Formats: sequence, C-alpha cells, structure tokens
Amino acid sequence: MPTPDTNDPVSRLLTLLDLERIEINLFRGVSPAGLWRRVFGGQVVAQALVAAQRTVDSDRQAHSLHGYFMRPGDPSIPIIYEVGRLRDGGSFTTRRVTAIQNGEAIFALESSFQKEEEGLEHFIEMPDVPGPETLPSRQQLADNPDIDVPEVVRAFWRADRPIDMRPVDLAHYTTDAKLPPRADVWFRASGKLPDDRLIQRAVLAYASDMTLLDTSLYPHGKAVFHSSIQAASLDHALWFHRPFNLDEWHLYTQDSPNSSGGRGLSRGSIYDREGRLVASVAQEGLIRLRRTRAE
Repeated sequence: MPTPDTNDPVSRLLTLLDLERIEINLFRGVSPAGLWRRVFGGQVVAQALVAAQRTVDSDRQAHSLHGYFMRPGDPSIPIIYEVGRLRDGGSFTTRRVTAIQNGEAIFALESSFQKEEEGLEHFIEMPDVPGPETLPSRQQLADNPDIDVPEVVRAFWRADRPIDMRPVDLAHYTTDAKLPPRADVWFRASGKLPDDRLIQRAVLAYASDMTLLDTSLYPHGKAVFHSSIQAASLDHALWFHRPFNLDEWHLYTQDSPNSSGGRGLSRGSIYDREGRLVASVAQEGLIRLRRTRAE
C-alpha cells in the first residue's frame, strides 16, 4: 500500500484498515496515536471485518455482523485478530474473529458473507429531513460563537476526522432538556475512498458506531460526554442491504426504544441520497450513572 498522507484523515483510516497478515488466520492492526484513551469501538469492528473478509472468496460480500465488546482496547499497542473459519457453504460463508491484546479478548465478532443474488425487495421509506447542503459543516459549527456548547463538543467538531457528519438538529448539544429519543445525521467520507466494496463496507462499519449510543440518552437530558455518565458500547450489529458509495452523503436516522438497567438500546437505518435503505444497525451500550462521592 502507498505511504499514507498523514495530513489526510481518510488516508490514515485506510492505513488502519490495511491489516498486516502474520499467519494464515492471524492479522495485526494498529490504532492512531494520541486521539483516544481507549480504542474507538468502530475501529475494532471495522478491522475485525477486514480480517474476516481476507479469509473469504472475493465473490462473497459481508451481509451481516454481530459483535461484543469485552474490554477497552489500548491504543498504544497492536491488536491481534484471530479468524475462525466456521463454515464455507454453497451460498454463505461464516467467520468468527477474536480481537486480542495482552493475551485477552477485547472484542469478538461473527460475520456472514453471501454470494450476490436476486430476491424480493422492500424497505421503509427514508424520513423527510433537510439535506446536508443546507446544514452547517463541523468547522462552521465549531467556529460559531453563538452556539453555546461544552468545549468538549466544540473540540469534537473541530477535529480532523475521516467521517464528515452534519446533524440535522443541534438541540441535543445545546440544551439539557429531555428530548425524544430520535436523531438524524448526514455523513460521508471526508475524502475519496477506493471503489472497492470490501473497503466501503469496512468504512461503513467504522462510521456506524458514531453518535448511535448518544440517542439513548436524549430522553434523560444527558450525553455521552457528560461527567455524570459512564458510557461504552457493549455490542454492535450491522446488516448490509444494498451497494453504496460513502463518497456521497448518507442519512443515518436513529432511535432508542428502551433504556433500563444501566443500558441503552439504539437502532439505526442508513439511507443513500436516492432514499434507498443500504444498511441497518443496532447497538446496546452502557449508560451508567456515575456514583457521587457522597454515595
């Protein structure tokens, strides 16, 4: 792979996804330095999917994945991905991937791959929301002094990221009011991606972990960056329905049907600009209230 442009966030992401093969079913991945105290969950999902894909015939594409987060990843050391070849059938292939650091599993993924075929088609229509061109960019949001948000949010908007995101509604960032558990966010890659369905799927897996858990906190006037909340992804499921190109804008519409027991459940539907449903997502996350010292 060519030497990445370290100033280009998309180039850096593609480098993260270009795993090193160290044995026939073993791969090594790295994390970006200095960005997070723990490895971003979407990165681990995407790298595990890449590891699985590299053991599957090229005529089969991932159609679903299901993963569990078990321990926070350490970004300062590599992650080893061990692939188990569970089944190679006539139409479907199944793989299990375990992500390992310091001899312990931090994440486990099972993914299914299918030969392309025709079938019955339907999908729920995309909601009617303002288009991404009518919404401010992250940099415009970060530079707008009239938007009253915590500095951690402004820093998030200002950071150079491989995924460009434009939320339809900013109320969650600007108020502690209790809001309906629903969000709509436009997103696309911040730069040109290869015309490769395997890479496109891996980047979508990466992006699908962004903003989703937050939706379960809307009805409680909280956010994942609030000091009163201990938040972390517990599991992640993703279904690929139709081809897509993340060079173009896609709508990530999200809702949260339930929170209880210190956990929040969130669901997402991802649509292309033509209104076709290209992927569905579900995630349960930890949204535990931190105990005060008095408790």
